Amino acid sequence: MPLKTFKPYTKSNRSTILIDKSKLWKGSSYKPLTIGQTSTGGRNNYGRITSRHKGAGAKHKFRMIDFFRKKKDMSAEIERIEYDPNRTAFIALIKYEDNTRSYILCPQGVNVGDKIYSGNKSEIKPGNNLELKDIPPGTIIHCVELIPGNGGKLARSAGSSVVLSGYDDEYAIIKLSSGETRKVRGDCTATIGAVSNPDQKNIKIGKAGRNRWRGKRPQSRGVAMNPVDHPHGGGEGRTSGGRPPVSPWGQSAKGLKTRRPKRSDKFIITRRKKRK
Repeated sequence: MPLKTFKPYTKSNRSTILIDKSKLWKGSSYKPLTIGQTSTGGRNNYGRITSRHKGAGAKHKFRMIDFFRKKKDMSAEIERIEYDPNRTAFIALIKYEDNTRSYILCPQGVNVGDKIYSGNKSEIKPGNNLELKDIPPGTIIHCVELIPGNGGKLARSAGSSVVLSGYDDEYAIIKLSSGETRKVRGDCTATIGAVSNPDQKNIKIGKAGRNRWRGKRPQSRGVAMNPVDHPHGGGEGRTSGGRPPVSPWGQSAKGLKTRRPKRSDKFIITRRKKRK
């Protein structure tokens, strides 16, 4: 989708860059696959804030996405491509031969009316879903399963994809956009192509109010607080905290490794690149 800019009638319009959604479905979502959604405001069942800087925002409903694609060897037609307020990627409503419908993540390069398939006999083209062992090396894929039958987990956000590098016995080797290389069982499924809406990264919201529409509340800097409220607080005048950067609860904010589960370490061949 092309990007949309605005004439600078206001200061916020001058810097606003949005996605042009004129080619997307303009009606409401498909009702049988839509459920209501409640907003917690970052509060738990006691009414206490456990996740800061959340609250209000526009109401929206949840679209149930099919990450499993279990209808094998059956063609499906893309009926329409829609905007989903719960994710950065666009979604596509597909209709199978038996007249059932489901939502899937819309891949790049597919259009309304295209046919897509699931199963090992599918050809290698965007939107088709196959097991990794049936996909040739070098193919760009998305929505990759980590456990067979558990649904797609990797590469689901806008514009994301992974590359199938090769095979090692019963495992497929995939390279993630972070630089990590890992093994995944060959009988896990993946969808051909990259996820739609790659221009999502170029959006500039232009004004703070648009973040409020998204349910994001203002955030205060730690150095602007009192010592009782944050480790960086207090001091005379504009001091920068006087200690290493930490979270409000004292956890280091500069590269502290917090990853604890080691269950998948044996499947990781190369770690992701470190931030500089």
